[in-house]
Amino acid sequence: MSEATINLTLEVWRQDTAGSGGKFETFKLDGVSTSLSFLEMLDMLNEQLLEEGKRPITFEHDCREGICGSCGFMINGQAHGPERGTTVCQLHMRKFKSGQTLVLEPWRARAFPVMQDLMVDRRSFDVIQAAGGYNSTNVGNAPDANAVLVGREAATEAFDAATCIGCGACVAACKNASAQLFTSAKIGHLAMLPQGQPERYKRVVRMYDAMDEQGFGNCSWTQDCEAACPKEISVKWIAKAKKDFLKARTIVGV
Repeated sequence: MSEATINLTLEVWRQDTAGSGGKFETFKLDGVSTSLSFLEMLDMLNEQLLEEGKRPITFEHDCREGICGSCGFMINGQAHGPERGTTVCQLHMRKFKSGQTLVLEPWRARAFPVMQDLMVDRRSFDVIQAAGGYNSTNVGNAPDANAVLVGREAATEAFDAATCIGCGACVAACKNASAQLFTSAKIGHLAMLPQGQPERYKRVVRMYDAMDEQGFGNCSWTQDCEAACPKEISVKWIAKAKKDFLKARTIVGV
């Protein structure tokens, strides 16, 4: 049996440098195997561009296994593309039809400046994480596995929040470019564990302040962030983090 192939038209955002203007360029790509991943399809296009003596399309990637989150960009106006709970690198060409036009563009947010083509600078997430997404208490050597008891429900919830890979899809999907889902997930997984309690309220204030300083917008609860998240992290974490933030400001006074 012959391998199924499709023909595509790609409209890709091209931008040479962070400070330069950009525009969409159109490319034709024929004979794309439906078994290829989306990034393998872009590799195929880049090989074609190199053969023509043109600059290949810049896009960020690393693991290509849906773990690192670096591959994210918009596909036809959807963060990571049409498949729910999937990163771009996990998306396969069998999800598209022959003759289809695909529009590819980077995350659009003031806090995520475009570096080149489909790659953006997401270091603002690192600033938020560095503001408090850790435990600084010196606890000595690692304790035995069962020395600190954590209930099953708390452990499960903490793990659900910790699955955030920091890809930025939540920001790209939000009309306000809010980083609430990312920030609250990083706050929430530590808030569920006993090791995270000593700095719980200082953490939420520091991380919220850093989020605002980086220029992210406010949350208006459209829940587009949850719909776009490749790890399907719930907006309930935003509500939990806001509750902790209000308690920190009004009761704890940090």
